[in-house]
Amino acid sequence: MATATLDTLLANYADLSARELDDRIARAKCELGSRLVILGHHYQRDEVVKFADYRGDSLRLSQLAAGRPEAEYIVFCGVHFMAESADILSGDHQTVILPDLNAGCSMADMANLEQVEVCWEALTAANSGKILPVTYINSTAAIKAFVGRNGGAVCTSSNARKVMEWALARGEKALFLPDEHLGRNTGYGLGIPLEQMAVWNPREVDGGLTGDQIGDSRIFLWKGHCSVHMRFSPEHVEHARKAHPGIRVIAHPECSWEVCQAADEVGSTEYIIKRIVEAPPGSAWAVGTEIHMIRRLAHEHPDRMVVSLDDCVCMCSTMFRISPQHLCWTLESLCSGRVVNRIQVDPETKGWALVALNRMLEIR
Repeated sequence: MATATLDTLLANYADLSARELDDRIARAKCELGSRLVILGHHYQRDEVVKFADYRGDSLRLSQLAAGRPEAEYIVFCGVHFMAESADILSGDHQTVILPDLNAGCSMADMANLEQVEVCWEALTAANSGKILPVTYINSTAAIKAFVGRNGGAVCTSSNARKVMEWALARGEKALFLPDEHLGRNTGYGLGIPLEQMAVWNPREVDGGLTGDQIGDSRIFLWKGHCSVHMRFSPEHVEHARKAHPGIRVIAHPECSWEVCQAADEVGSTEYIIKRIVEAPPGSAWAVGTEIHMIRRLAHEHPDRMVVSLDDCVCMCSTMFRISPQHLCWTLESLCSGRVVNRIQVDPETKGWALVALNRMLEIR
C-alpha cells in the first residue's frame, strides 16, 4: 500500500489540464469497471462528484457501497470518518480508499477516545442513574466503538430525535457527542429546557461543570461543532429576510440554536435537498449549509432562487482537499495494481462500532 505525497501529485498530475484529468479519470474508471464504486458526498466539489456512482450523505453512501459486493474497491470522496464508516459496513473482501488522507473532519477530531473516557468516568461517577451515550455519525470509529460498548447508539442528523428519544427512554440521562449544536437542537425539540443541557468542555477540569450542573442536567453536550455551520448567525437570517422579502430560511441542525430558532425550517442535508427539489417554481430559499451543495441545487433548479445564508463562501475546506488530481492518482494506481490510502478499521473497533450502528438501524 502506498501513501499519497505532495511530490507524487506535483510531479505527475499538478500540470494536467481539467480536460486531461477528466479523460484520464474516465478512462481509469472504465478500465476498473464493476470492481470499483466511487462515492461522492453532497459537499464535494463538482469536478470530483461528477464521477461518483452515488451521491449522498455519509451513512447512505456507506450503505450503498455495502450493497455493491462485486465492487472490490470503494473510493470515498469525502472525509476520514466517512471512509471509516464505509469500511465498518462493507465486506471483508472490499477495500476502502480515501483519495487524500488529509481530508479529515474538524468536528470528529474534537472528541478523541481518551477525552471521552475521562468524561464518561466523571459523569457516571457523579450520577446514580443510568446514562446512555449517543454519537453523531460525524465521529471517529473509536468513538462509535466506545458508544457501542457502553450501550449507546449512533445517530444521523435525520434520525437524531428518534435516537435521543430511545436513549432517554432507556436511561435517565444522555451524553451526546461530538456536536453540541445538533444535540442542543434535538434536545430542545424534545421539550428539554436549555438549562437542563450542560456542555462538557474536555479542555477544562471536570468538563467545566459543577456538581449541581451535572445533577440537574438530562443531556450532556460535548463541546464540539462544525466549522462550516458555526459561521451562520441570526444576523444572517435577518439580512436574508430584508434582502429578499418572502424568502424561506432553511438551516442544518448543526447550526447554533439561535440560528435554528430564527429559521423557518431546520433539517438534515437530505431534508434540505428534498424541500428545494419539491419546492414550487418561483420560490426563494436561503440555506444554512455548505456552499457546494447550495450552488449545485441552484444550478439544477434555475426556476427557483437558492442562495447561501451567508454571502461569504461557507466551504468545507477538508472535504475540498479531495481534488481531481487525487482522484486520478488513486484510480490510476488501482489500474496498475497498487492500493493507495487505504482506510482500515481494526477488527475490535469495527465490531463495537457496528453494534452502535446496528442499534441505530433498529430504532423505529
